[in-house]
Amino acid sequence: MRIVILGLSITSSWGNGHATTYRGLVRELVRRGHDVLFLERDVPWYASNRDMPRPPDGRTELYADLTDLTERFTDAVRGADLVVVGSYVPQGVEVGAWVQRTARGVSAFYDIDTPVTLAKLARGDFEYLSPELIPGYALYLSFTGGPLLQRIERELGSPAARPLYCSCDPELYAPQTREPLWDLGYLGTYSDDRQPVLERLMLDAARALPSGRFVVAGPQYPAGIAWPANVARVEHLAPPEHPAFYNSQRFTLNVTRADMVRAGYSPSVRLFEAAACAVPIISDAWEGLDTFFRPGEEILISRSGEETRRYLQELPEAERQEMGRKARTRVLAAHTAAHRAETLEDYTRLVSSGRKP
Repeated sequence: MRIVILGLSITSSWGNGHATTYRGLVRELVRRGHDVLFLERDVPWYASNRDMPRPPDGRTELYADLTDLTERFTDAVRGADLVVVGSYVPQGVEVGAWVQRTARGVSAFYDIDTPVTLAKLARGDFEYLSPELIPGYALYLSFTGGPLLQRIERELGSPAARPLYCSCDPELYAPQTREPLWDLGYLGTYSDDRQPVLERLMLDAARALPSGRFVVAGPQYPAGIAWPANVARVEHLAPPEHPAFYNSQRFTLNVTRADMVRAGYSPSVRLFEAAACAVPIISDAWEGLDTFFRPGEEILISRSGEETRRYLQELPEAERQEMGRKARTRVLAAHTAAHRAETLEDYTRLVSSGRKP
C-alpha cells in the first residue's frame, strides 16, 4: 500500500510520546512492503530538539504551513491507499478537512490522546479535531480501548473506532546486564495531573526510605519542586538512552495521565518499553490494566508510598526477576510495533473491501 501519515512528530521525541510510536510503526510498515511518507509540521521547539532528524525508514518530509502542505503533497494524499492524521497535529482540523476532501483511499484519525481529545471536544476546544470531522474518517484509531470506543461510534458518529495501542520496539528495548543504579525510577514529561501521583507513589516512598536510590527523568518540571535528597533528576533522555535507563533500575514506576485513568484501557508506551527490558513495573491503578498485564504476576499495583516502599524492600529477588521476565514475554507476544503494523494493515484492507473491521 501507499501510506501517508501526518503526525505530530517523528524527528523529535522532545516532550512528546508520539515520535517513538511513529518510528516503530513506520519501520514495520516498510518492512511489510508498504511505501510510507511521513509529513511533519516544521516547528521551532522540535527543530531545536531533533534526536532523529533523518528517520531511516520510509520518507519524511517537513512542511512549513498549511499552504506548503497542500501545494507540495496533494498528489501524494490523493494517490494513497491510506492517509492517517494524528492527534495534536498543528491546525489538525484544517489538515483533516483537506485530507477528507482530497484522499481517495481510506482516511483515518490516529488518536494517541483519546481521553484528552474527548475532554477537549466536550468543552468546545477543537485544537486538532472537530466533531464534524469524525464521521468523515473511515477509521478512528485509538491508543485507548474499552468502552470509550463504543462511545465514539455511538455519540460522535465514527464509522469504526478501533484500538491501535502504543507499542515497543523489541530491537531497542531488551534486558541488559547492569548493576542497578537506582531502586526505583520514573521517566515522563512533567504534567500537573501526574505530579500528585508521582509525589504519592515515589517521593513519599523516597522520604520513607532514605537509604533508597530514586531517579526522575524528563523535561519541563518546575524549578520549585522539593525533591527529596535521595531522588536524582535527569533532564530529557532521547529514546536511544531509554533502554539503558530502564535497565539501571530495580523497579520502574508507571504513572498515568488523569484523563487516561478515568477512561481506562490506556496503556502508555513507557509501560511496554520497560516491560520489554524485563524491568519489573510498579504502576498506579486503572480499569483495564489487567487486560495488558496480570497484576501480582507481571506487574505490581501501588496506591501509596508505603505500598511502594514494601515492594522495594520486601519482594524477594527471585520473584522480582521472574516478574520482569513474564512481563517481557507478554509484550513480545502482543505489544510490539510489528503487531500494530499488522493490525493497521488488516483494518485498512477490511475498510477498503467494504467490510467493517
